[in-house]
Parts: sequence; structure tokens; C-alpha cells
Amino acid sequence: MNDRQEPYDPYAAQEQQLIGYDAYGQPVYGHVPAQPAAPQAPPHGTAYDQQYGYDPSYGGQQQYYAQGYAPQDHSQAQAQAPAYGYDTGYGNGYDTAHLQQARQAPQAQPWIPQQAAPYPVQQQPQPGQGPEQDPEPAPARNRQVPEPRRAADGGAEAPDYRTEQFAFLDQPDEESEDVIDWLKFTESRTERREEARRRGRNRVVALFVVLALFVVGGLGWLWYAGRLPFLDGPGKAAKTAAASGPQKRDMIVVHVHNTKKGGTSTALLVDNVTTQKGATVLLPNTLGVAKDDGSPAALGKAVEEGGLGVRESLDSVLGTRIGGTWRLDTPFLENLVELVGGIEVDTDTAVPADDAVKAPAVAQGAKQHLSGAMAVAYAMHRAQGEPEAKQLDRLGKVLYGVLRKISGDPKAATVTVESMGQILDPSLNAQGLGTLLARLGEHAKEGPAGYRTDVLGVKPDGSLTDDANKNVVKEVLGGSFTAAPAGTAPRVGLRDATGDEKTQVAARAALLNGGYTFVDGGRADRTQPATQITYQDDAQRAKAVEVAKTLGLPETVVKKGENAVNADVVVTLGKDYKPS
Repeated sequence: MNDRQEPYDPYAAQEQQLIGYDAYGQPVYGHVPAQPAAPQAPPHGTAYDQQYGYDPSYGGQQQYYAQGYAPQDHSQAQAQAPAYGYDTGYGNGYDTAHLQQARQAPQAQPWIPQQAAPYPVQQQPQPGQGPEQDPEPAPARNRQVPEPRRAADGGAEAPDYRTEQFAFLDQPDEESEDVIDWLKFTESRTERREEARRRGRNRVVALFVVLALFVVGGLGWLWYAGRLPFLDGPGKAAKTAAASGPQKRDMIVVHVHNTKKGGTSTALLVDNVTTQKGATVLLPNTLGVAKDDGSPAALGKAVEEGGLGVRESLDSVLGTRIGGTWRLDTPFLENLVELVGGIEVDTDTAVPADDAVKAPAVAQGAKQHLSGAMAVAYAMHRAQGEPEAKQLDRLGKVLYGVLRKISGDPKAATVTVESMGQILDPSLNAQGLGTLLARLGEHAKEGPAGYRTDVLGVKPDGSLTDDANKNVVKEVLGGSFTAAPAGTAPRVGLRDATGDEKTQVAARAALLNGGYTFVDGGRADRTQPATQITYQDDAQRAKAVEVAKTLGLPETVVKKGENAVNADVVVTLGKDYKPS
């Protein structure tokens, strides 16, 4: 091998050995001559040490290297100087002449990337610049070095890039990790927002679907019930058909006895099984009824006397079929209110306390909570000069409040009745009363739509008013649709339009002697010249003709028409009637 080294040839690197890397990460190749005997280092403190430095830590030997040396293109200098420029005598050190000549020679500056090397590279001595020594540890010598890239045009060597030049490729710093974490957090928060929006939209859609179903269902129910204007649903048609035809009613009469102050009050509890509605009809004590012997009497007096025929008398006057009698004394009414836990009543007046009968005071106002004693005091209160209808209205409110609180279970309601400790009328046992009260309670819980309370209108003479006969007796009690059973005497109502009381008494006596059931129709609003006998059912025409014969009247006075009195046959006496 020649002593002089040719300029660097990349294809000759396979015959050369890697010496090290320059400051830009470029490999440096060269021939390594045989190692001479270790020379003695020049004394410290010389100019050589200042130029090349001194490192006593390398294997206990003195190491020299050029400070801040940047490798250059030595192609021209290497042609004139030995490859390494060692001096065996070490007297003069490196060939400084060649070094100066190489530094002054013009050099081609290769393209240098702008990215600085990530790590400082320890410069290695170049040929002719330092003592002959091992340029790199053993691991570096054994490492395979990739072949440098050539330019596309075959000219100068293309720059070679390695990952060591870019720190962010191999060693991500903490800031990049923070950025990645922030991106992940932002993406996660965005996904949560999108998910929340999707859930919100789903809730809105579900809400609209529920509202639509609710509206459709409500309109359907209103249509079925016939509550939409100009539309009659099947439910309303069925109820109308049921109301226009025969209806089944369960009815009892209640007599409330005031054991402290005296007096009685009467009411009818009606359960319309056909229309599934309930009602309370309050009967004034002035209502005219017939005694057992047929003589007229006021309802209040007949109840106080304890007549056994009061229920039958009411059936005759009202045309009803009362199923039983419930005597409810005020102490038992007080117990009943306590058993249901008290009631709420809209009181129309304040009731002062009465120490004599130990009656507590009752305040005036809406939704007043009444105990048993307070309920009795309010139900039986009648101020001086007040009409009886006011006191009956208060009794109706108390009964309505009790029904709203009573259980809808027939068995539970029966237990409540038995707990009162009351002795009932033989015609009505505890089970029958409890079952009826349970059904009425279910109607009362529906409010005015399922339950109504009416005070029956009565004239001063004890007869029914036209409004009471039409709207209460016929509509609520169903008296107009009740006909006398076959084989029984018809009910005959008598109205006086003569203005002469003696004439009415004579006609009544004639009817009672003929075996008819007498119904007092009271006096007509005005007199009329001719007597008239009316009937509503064609089946009653023959009986109406018999009534005319009993009174000594011709058959021509019998006509079909609406009865002014709730009876099978109604006789309206005119001035032409002459008692026989």
C-alpha cells in the first residue's frame, strides 16, 4: 500500500475502516496503519497541549485532539502529504506544514442541513493531525455503516440524513406528551358533548312521541265519551240509550234523628246501576205522605211517630221502589265520621259552640276539616228564620263527605258499618248497607260528574213542585218510568184546581173507598173550569176510565198526556166537579 492516501472515495469505503464522525454526523474513513510502540507524550504545559488538549483519562495514556476542529475537504492536501503524517520521533509532533497547507487550500463546501446535530460529537483526530491511536472503541468498529447515498446525476455525494440529526424522532419530549394528552382530552370531551347532544335529541323525540300518544288517547277518550263538540261517540250513545230506556236503581231511605235537640231529617241514597252514578235526594219534612189509614200527614211527623208505612208512603208519592230504611241517630253519625278519619266540607256558615249539648264550634270556609262532633253540629244546624232547605243542604254535604272517605271495598265498608254499633232496621242488614255505601262512595269520589245532591222542592201544602217532579223525581228517582205492577191498585194522584178545599176532601175519600192508592198532588197554580184525568202509559187507560167512573165523571174526560203528579193516573179537579 502506498504511503499517500487518495481522496475519499465512497466506493473505496469497503477497503477502508471507519475512523469516526464529523460535527455534522458524516462518517470519516481511512486506513489505520500498524500501531507503533507507544511514544512518550510531550511534556505538559507546552504549546502542543494548548493546541490539541490533554486528556489523561484514556487508559492511563496521554490523548491529544484538536480543539474545535471541523473537518474539511482534504483531497488536495492528502495528495501532497502522508495520510496520517506521523513522526516516529515525535520530536516535532504532527506535520504542521501539511496541516497549515490543508487549512489554506480552497475547499468545496457541501450542502449542510439546517438542523443541528442532537448530540455533540467528540471529534476524532484526522490523518496527519495527531498521534497514531485507536480512533474508536471496539463496538464502534464492529458496527455496520450503511453506504452513503450518491447524487442522482452521478456527481457530488448527496447529503446523508440520519435519525440522530432529529431529536423529536427518537426522543419525544414532555411537551409533545402534553400535547398528545391535550388532544386526547379534547377529543374525549368532544365525543362526550356529541353523545350528550344525541341523548338530548332522543329525549326530545321520546317526549314528542309520548305527548302525541297522550293527545291522541285523550281525544279518543273524549270522542268515545261524546264530549267533543258536534261529535257523539259510542260511549255517549250507549249512555243516552241506557238513560232513555228502563234503568235499574238501588235506593234506601235514611232518617237522621237528632237525639240532643230533637227533630228528624230524611234523605234518599240512590245508586243508578245503569248509568253508574249516585245521588242524594233530601226530602223536606213538609212533604205530604199518607198514613197507614190513608189519611194525609207530613213526612217529619210520620217519621217521629215511627210509622212502619213511611217507606211505602214515599213509594206512593214518588213512584219509587225503596229497598230499605236506615235509621241513623246523631251519635252513630258521629261515630261514622270518626271511623272514616274525619271529613272535609265547604261550610257556608259558622256554627257557634253549644255548651248545653256539648257541640263544638265550626268555622266557615272551604275544605274545613270536621270531626264527628263538628260534623253533627254542622249537619243539624238551622239558624232562626232559615228555611229547612238550608239545613238539608248542610246534611247533604256531610253525607257526601262521608261517602268520599268510605272504602270502596264492600267488605271493608261492611266492617265500618258493623263498627258503628248500630241496630239496623230488619229490612236492611249490615252487609247490604256496606255494599251500597261502597258503590256510592266510588261514585262520590268522581265528584260532580259521578254524584249529585238535590233538595226536593215541596209546595206549602206538601205537594211537589213541577220542577221537582220533572227534574228530580222523574230523572233521578225514575218515578215517571215506574208503573204499578199488574194486579195491584193503580196510584192515583189528585190535584185541586177548584179552589175549594171541601171538594178535594170529598174526591180523596171517594178514591180511598174505591181501593186506589192515593197520591196527594196538592193545589194547582190556577183554577180550571173542567176536570181532567190523564195517563202516560197506554196500559193504564182502562184504569183511568175506572177512576172516572168512581168519581162520577164521563169517559170523555180521560186523555193521554204528561202527568203533573208522579202517579199512574192523575185527576185534576175543575169547577165542574160535584161530589156525589
